[in-house]
Amino acid sequence: MLDVTVIEDPEAAAVSLDPIRVRLLAELAAGPASAAMLAGKVGLPRQKVNYHLKALEKHGLVELAGERRKGNVTERLMRATAASYVISPLALAAVQPDPDRFKDQLSARWLLALGARLVRDVGSLITGAAKARKRLATYALDGEVTFATAADRAAFIQELTAGMSALIRKYDAPDAENGRGHRIVVAVHPTVKPQTAEAPDRPELPDR
Repeated sequence: MLDVTVIEDPEAAAVSLDPIRVRLLAELAAGPASAAMLAGKVGLPRQKVNYHLKALEKHGLVELAGERRKGNVTERLMRATAASYVISPLALAAVQPDPDRFKDQLSARWLLALGARLVRDVGSLITGAAKARKRLATYALDGEVTFATAADRAAFIQELTAGMSALIRKYDAPDAENGRGHRIVVAVHPTVKPQTAEAPDRPELPDR
């Protein structure tokens, strides 16, 4: 089972968004189960569960893990193909975000468009690498910082921009014969805090 897989096909995306099928995927991510075993957990007849399982199997979201005899019946044990799923913008290709339409480094919506492209591109690369049975060379850094003031945040952004720009100038070799281009995405956004009815998050400044 994969840790995460990207859904690129529109029909597979539509199938995965059904609430009952989401529940089945969650159950099957925990371990293999038959339609009869799942029926009691989701509160549906076995035949209905089988219908949903066949739809999920058709689009590669679940797969056969094995079979077992139970009385005169052979049960199919199914399992999820991944522990979690991400829907790629390719599933909505005609309306997927395009960060090249506008560029505003202070816009949260442009950041969202960059994130969507990241999901799309890395998803496609994972698919291609899996077919070619090759490793995909990637790197990610995740961290948090607490700024004492808005001025500190602005200074951090300025230093980050200057440092990244210097690194790119140092290592960029567009004319290298065997070189391969890499995309770099650096993002800074407020930390999302768990919301409660008693103390909801304060809204951030409006997006530009």
